[in-house]
Amino acid sequence: MKKNRMIERAIHGVFLILGLLTVGCVLLITIYLVISGIPAITEIGLFDFLFGTEWASTATEPSYGILPFILTSVYGTAGAILIGVPIGFFTAVYLSKLANSKVKAFMEGAVSLLAGIPSVVYGLVGMLVLVPAVREIYDIPDGASLFSAIIVLAIMILPSIIKVSMTALEAVPKEYEDASLALGATPVETYFRVSVPSAKSGIATAVVLGVGRAIGEAMAVMMVSGNVPNMPSLFQSVRFLTTAVASEMSYSSGLQQQALFSIALVLFLFIMLINATLNFFLKKEKN
Repeated sequence: MKKNRMIERAIHGVFLILGLLTVGCVLLITIYLVISGIPAITEIGLFDFLFGTEWASTATEPSYGILPFILTSVYGTAGAILIGVPIGFFTAVYLSKLANSKVKAFMEGAVSLLAGIPSVVYGLVGMLVLVPAVREIYDIPDGASLFSAIIVLAIMILPSIIKVSMTALEAVPKEYEDASLALGATPVETYFRVSVPSAKSGIATAVVLGVGRAIGEAMAVMMVSGNVPNMPSLFQSVRFLTTAVASEMSYSSGLQQQALFSIALVLFLFIMLINATLNFFLKKEKN
């Protein structure tokens, strides 16, 4: 008995250390970004940095306004969520509650394969297939645009939304559904009025993961968006916060490099704000 307690305490200690290590990594990243990003914001000016509409970091008289990047990231993420979340959610409901075993096994394999495809492959396919198609369909000079980026991001977030939502739906106790069916509800009514509300916390987590991937993606977006620092327009080449950092960091120095760290800090704060907002509303509903 004493030996078992010692083993449990040892395991508890290991888990505690791993948890503290995770929190420590987040804190270190936060501190590093703050230390690296604040000097540029101080020198450029917070208002000019966040609300400036021109980015010309290599010009004779450089400009470091990131409003186009912020708006592009917001619009791109919102568009991807508006397309990807409904498709992913209904797919998860179908696979977890309605599909037969063969269809479910096949679709789960396809979703897992979709999750394992590298970002650069999404970008390559988008650049070779989607961008020319958008150019031909909408008769525009260049298909590399915000619209193409939204489509690619919507496809990329599907695996996270589907897999996490399925896990949440399958964790709902069967007794809940049996009670609903016994009261005369149809299976579809039961799934959407009983199972989905019971799994809303897990589904919300799936949405957060989808938002995190959409707003943090760089390589695939860079290949299909045109990577030009314009104010966002649906069929115009644009640049996201992530692609701004990725495209210039290799040759940057001085104030330009510090400004790129400031962009990374803004991106980090965006993701933290989204998580905090969603957690606030979830806790509020529980209370």
